[in-house]
Amino acid sequence: MPNPKRRFSHQRTAKRRTHYTTDLPELQPNKQVGGNPFHLRHHATPDGYYKGRRLPGFKD
Repeated sequence: MPNPKRRFSHQRTAKRRTHYTTDLPELQPNKQVGGNPFHLRHHATPDGYYKGRRLPGFKD
């Protein structure tokens, strides 16, 4: 009994794959004076602050 050559067409597969995109990371303005102007959300700033507080273990 003959079978189809492929289950789905290339166009149908390509349509499904068009939603695989990457997003740019969201930057948050830095509230600390004298530091970097932006930092990644939910990450500490490079000078060691998170949610306005200094994290232990960062050197000056």
